[in-house]
Amino acid sequence: MSSFAAALDVDHPGFAAARASADDILDRTGVSQLDLAIVLGSGWAQLADEHNLGETVAVLPAGELDGAPPAGVIAGHKGTLTIIRTPNNQHILLIGARTHLYEGHGPVACAHWVRTAAALGCKRLILTNGCGGLDPKIAPGTPVLISDHLNLTGTSPLVGATFVDLSDVYSARLRAVAHEHIPDLTEGVYAQFPGPHYETPAEVRMAGIMGASLVGMSTSLEAIAAAHMGMETLGISLVTNLAAGVSATPLSHEEVMAAGAEAAPRLVKLLQTLSTAILAEAQA
Repeated sequence: MSSFAAALDVDHPGFAAARASADDILDRTGVSQLDLAIVLGSGWAQLADEHNLGETVAVLPAGELDGAPPAGVIAGHKGTLTIIRTPNNQHILLIGARTHLYEGHGPVACAHWVRTAAALGCKRLILTNGCGGLDPKIAPGTPVLISDHLNLTGTSPLVGATFVDLSDVYSARLRAVAHEHIPDLTEGVYAQFPGPHYETPAEVRMAGIMGASLVGMSTSLEAIAAAHMGMETLGISLVTNLAAGVSATPLSHEEVMAAGAEAAPRLVKLLQTLSTAILAEAQA
């Protein structure tokens, strides 16, 4: 176990389960150190199958690992963990299993795979999602960097007097790296609602008044947990549809999936570029 992982508070809820999953991954693969973890949200899963990042070391069914939360079958999520070894002998964990708050397992379960990555020494994280957009000028199929978030779930993956600074929860430094390599990326504030229902037009207007330009049902709880563990996080949303009240048509998960499928080749290339840049910067 790395010194970074050893510094985690072993008494905090969720850490024992994350360590159990990390130990199981180590036993199954021999990989004891991760350099980058990427959570593959709706529309982003194709990276697990189509990448040029290096050699695939292992593909693990997430629900079979020790300590794993109950496995939900969510359309657009593969339910697997993929470990890749890069030509520079760095290791990337692609997390195709995401626990959403609306599945009913609680906020600690939502942070499980991020904490598992941290228990394997991972210090850098990319969180992705599919989301609704509030700006009609940002067309469906457009990736947007997350500059900040509004956690509107009414809960947290942290328990007790766990006071964590979130002033740079989506790393300004990593966003600068992203802009350097992909200059046309725009930024926005992401608002997480609990789901599973989509937001009402009034809720979307409220989020916009509060400063959000993106709305969805994931990501912020994972980002909070990552900040607690000292991980540097980059967040990217794929606008899959215009949000309720902005869109002239009813919302559907089929629309989300279709937008993700259409954008998939561009998203794979984007994540390949960002992963390579972040890992090179880390090794410099």
